[in-house]
Amino acid sequence: MKQKSTRPFLLLSNDDGYQARGLQFLIEVLSPVADLLVVAPDGPRSGNACKITCDLPIRLRLVTHRRGLSVYACTGTPVDCVKLAINRLLKGRVPDLVIGGINHGDNASVNTHYSATMGIATEAALQGYPAVAFSLCDLRPDADFEPLRPYIVDLMFKAISIGMPPLTCLNINFPVAERFLGVKVCRMGQCRWENEFVQRSDPRGAGPYYWLVGESRNLEPEAEDTDRWALSHGYISIVPTTLDCTAYGLLEPLQKVL
Repeated sequence: MKQKSTRPFLLLSNDDGYQARGLQFLIEVLSPVADLLVVAPDGPRSGNACKITCDLPIRLRLVTHRRGLSVYACTGTPVDCVKLAINRLLKGRVPDLVIGGINHGDNASVNTHYSATMGIATEAALQGYPAVAFSLCDLRPDADFEPLRPYIVDLMFKAISIGMPPLTCLNINFPVAERFLGVKVCRMGQCRWENEFVQRSDPRGAGPYYWLVGESRNLEPEAEDTDRWALSHGYISIVPTTLDCTAYGLLEPLQKVL
């Protein structure tokens, strides 16, 4: 009789592409302790949030297959990757955890809404699976993920053990530091993107064009219970995130006037 593996089974994806260093680092750290199914885009898909592909065929290519690790490259979005994995590749196995990341760049505060790394965790939660998103606040191609190593496995096991409520996931961000001061469970900070576009002139006379750049302004810089404060002070931020978009504070006022 075949014994059931005691190793966790994890579904991984990202939005930087299956070859990205953040995802490769995640595979390196987690493969000794867990079985991994990796389905990730075949190239960068940053800023896709929860986008899905409706008008084009999606293709999968098996890149790596060995005991405890299968890696697929997908032509779709990060959320397409999660959907395809759940619908076509699980083959009866249920992931103990779905992980997005490790993202090259900050996905705290307002970035949560645009992030395809968070879109991975969101889609998993919508499908009924516990999920986390890992991000390092460093956009550099040669970003150093090594300081994250002692935390990734520990946070993975803890995320599995806590038993997340339905329609929730964890947004975990790491500051850029050689050593972290600790972990802060906090709320999502209130920020707003400003100066989002720069205008340039087309050298061939086709009129102006625009590049998305922008900067995030913290609307509550003194608040010490936010992810922004935690990250700016050298802490890892963990924000428990809910997918229920209901504005409960408006239910009663609306019922009274309508």
